[in-house]
Amino acid sequence: MLIRLTIKNYALINHLEMEPSASLNVITGETGAGKSIMLGAVGLMLGNRADTKVLWNESEKCITEGVFDISSYHLNELFETENLDYEEQTVIRREINSAGKSRAFINDTPVTLDTLRKVGSKLVDVHSQHETLELGNRLFQLQLVDTYASNQKIKGDYTMTWKEFMRSKTEFETLITESAVLRQEAELVTFQLDELIRANLSDHEQEELESQLKIIEHAEDIKLRFSEILGRLHGPDVSVRSMLAETRGKLNSIAGYSAAYTQLFQRLESLRIELDDILNEIEQEESKIEFDPRRAEELKERLSFIYQLQQKHRCRSIPELLQLQNSLQAKSDKTSNLDEALAAARLALERSTRELQEKAKELSRSREKAINPLCHQISQLVKDLGIPNAQLAIEHQIVSPGPTGGDSLEIMFSANKGVAPRPLGQVASGGEFSRVMFSVKYILAEKASLPTLILDEIDNGVSGEIALQLGKMMQKMARRHQIIAITHLPQIAAKGDRHFYVYKDNSMEKTVSHIRLLEDRERISEIAKMIGGATPSALALENARELIER
Repeated sequence: MLIRLTIKNYALINHLEMEPSASLNVITGETGAGKSIMLGAVGLMLGNRADTKVLWNESEKCITEGVFDISSYHLNELFETENLDYEEQTVIRREINSAGKSRAFINDTPVTLDTLRKVGSKLVDVHSQHETLELGNRLFQLQLVDTYASNQKIKGDYTMTWKEFMRSKTEFETLITESAVLRQEAELVTFQLDELIRANLSDHEQEELESQLKIIEHAEDIKLRFSEILGRLHGPDVSVRSMLAETRGKLNSIAGYSAAYTQLFQRLESLRIELDDILNEIEQEESKIEFDPRRAEELKERLSFIYQLQQKHRCRSIPELLQLQNSLQAKSDKTSNLDEALAAARLALERSTRELQEKAKELSRSREKAINPLCHQISQLVKDLGIPNAQLAIEHQIVSPGPTGGDSLEIMFSANKGVAPRPLGQVASGGEFSRVMFSVKYILAEKASLPTLILDEIDNGVSGEIALQLGKMMQKMARRHQIIAITHLPQIAAKGDRHFYVYKDNSMEKTVSHIRLLEDRERISEIAKMIGGATPSALALENARELIER
């Protein structure tokens, strides 16, 4: 429910705060005092389009903010889906600066307008006599019947079955598409796979072959260079090794004089050992060098084959060719097992189709049982609200199962005697539609948890006993759900748990709208004015007291 509403710098409102009760709140005031402006600010908070023309002071930003207790709304999943921190006391806020830039927040987290609308629609339901879209919507009508039928478990079971059916259907259809492609490619896949398997490639083969070929092709030059290196490092005359040995001997003779000299000797000894090791390896490598024309030809042929494979398959390396081989192997395996896979997928789809049809029938039966009592109850309520010849029916057709079941529903309505019911959106006037919608929400209030319901002058065209009946219905709904009713009827105003009065203040240079909570005496006076005009008589005051006491 709405705990506190704050509006700043919007239209005729400079600063307004309202703390409604948890039950029935009524708002009254003269025409043009600002009641509809409040609704505009609430709509802004819920994600409606922003306009800089709404700024009361163009140099300051507009803020609309609502604090809500959402502990009974079961919105944890929605908050998780939208990546929001769930708080039982949630704050939603909308800001518009002087440049027209809009920002929205939920619990101080910036959100998109789409997220704001999703969450806001679960917190506030604004109902006016012009609200026709929702009730004329087939999905809403289906949800209405389901709520009345209290078939949440049956509906939940159907939804799970529908998801399983769609999974099986998608899997089967995907396999059919893939199988056609695989069968067309089967011969080519087999040929390419066999070729790659026979190639017997290994990861680093290309680099090793290329290195071997370079050595054979440059064998003479390599052998010459090794001979020159060996001569300089370990030749019969002056060589690096002989000079190193002479140096080692001289350093060894003085090593005992200082730890530093000893360390230098040890380092030189390490250098000698490393040099001997290098000489051994060079001698070994030099002995391997041999120009082998036959081996060179074999290497060229193998590398040429590898290059051809890479060019053919548009691969840059052997690892890419091996990856392609694995992919072709997977396709080949899938093609080999295609008939079995298709048969299994077909059986799974047939099984899920049967289960879906059974669940759809069960869901249809639950809806069918609810339709007549629901129609009767709505019809009776609409009659009580001043449409004595009202006829309401729900056309029910069985259709192919879909996400919401196998039912097509449409509310049919007639307000006049002797006139057959037709689709509600085509025949109901604004006032009639509003009363039907109110009756629907009255019934829903008994079956489900509703958000804060704002009723915008749905009592137009209503008076006398019907107004009293409408007030009683609001009062009954408000036992379980918070209602804010903007009204011009004293019969309804008198039913409020809290009575707010909207008025204009022209004492400043610019007109300002204010709202205040009326005390008991003020409330009697305001309702008396609604009955008897600006200067109510004693009788009007007495009637006001009587309405409130009722």
